[in-house]
Amino acid sequence: MLRNISWRYFDFWLLGAVVLATAFGTTMIRSAVAGNEVLLPLINRQIYFALAGLVLIFIVAAIDYRYWMALYRPMYIVILLFLVTLTGFGQTAFGAQRWFQVGVLFLQPTEFAKIVAILVLARYFQATQNQPRDLRWLIGAVVWASGIIGLILLQPNLSNVVVLSVILGALLWFNGMEVKHVIMIGAVGTISFIAVVGLTAAGIRIPFLQEYQQDRIANFILPEEDATFGATYNVQQALIAIGSGGVTGQGYGHGTQTQLRFLKVRHTDFIFSAISEEFGFVGAMLVIVIILLVIWRCVRAAQKARDVAGMNIAYGVAILIFFQGMVNIGVNLNIVPVSGLPLPFISYGGSGLTSLMLGIGLVESVAMRFRQLEF
Repeated sequence: MLRNISWRYFDFWLLGAVVLATAFGTTMIRSAVAGNEVLLPLINRQIYFALAGLVLIFIVAAIDYRYWMALYRPMYIVILLFLVTLTGFGQTAFGAQRWFQVGVLFLQPTEFAKIVAILVLARYFQATQNQPRDLRWLIGAVVWASGIIGLILLQPNLSNVVVLSVILGALLWFNGMEVKHVIMIGAVGTISFIAVVGLTAAGIRIPFLQEYQQDRIANFILPEEDATFGATYNVQQALIAIGSGGVTGQGYGHGTQTQLRFLKVRHTDFIFSAISEEFGFVGAMLVIVIILLVIWRCVRAAQKARDVAGMNIAYGVAILIFFQGMVNIGVNLNIVPVSGLPLPFISYGGSGLTSLMLGIGLVESVAMRFRQLEF
């Protein structure tokens, strides 16, 4: 398992980008809590999780990722059990059961379920690489993913259902899904999206959407005129914060919307707005560039992988980071409805950060065991 390890092939560009993003995120969380005594302990917690995550990267990278493939069944069963238990006994936030409390720690199984889903799908595509890309092959991948997706939908946590669905769809495409199936899925998705938007705009109750989820969509389509205390308040404050930052920002710890606490959930969902206010357009673009560097290195590892499993692991982690980052920034800019997805490596969240570090460790494991990356 630990034999023939060559740290020459360890991707230090990827590690450096992750360290830079995490360090900047922790520093920004310190400013975003704005002296709130209740939130102050979160700073040290994020530092501890970041340090533990860096150790985790090296541990996971040292283990051949193919050993994880052999454990796909136990991992899949364990994460399903966690999700089942969470649905019945988890702590609730924003209308969904999201975590277990273990002492002072909050464990979010859904964050780790994304990594398990990537590993399980990577194993499936490895095992079926020589099979025809017919409907049976497509359904097989959907069945493996649907166990995790279905239980997350029951929480209900629609945003992470969308994340996993995007990962599934992208990996199907990378593994040779036929164009006719792409068109079929695209048509169904488009019709479903139009139906949901239309029914929501008309005020018609949709069975599989919770009231808060439907309200988010409705307020995105038809914003409230008075957002002082309404559902669009956070988005309006986020836009004010971004606009007031200008080109270079108001300075670290001097953003008025952030420091006067007009901007809510500023250390998680809306940390991009806090960054834009205090560091301006320049700071916001720097964060985007760092995240894009992480994604690029993951894609490079996928391109250099010698087997299908390694390729899918690296692509899966890249898709996860890209989509969550894109949606989080889109929410801050009021381009997409509020979703609750964090900004990768930047937003506060121990489980989210640890799961991403685990994913990066797997990508490093892929990079280390094949030919050297080209720079």
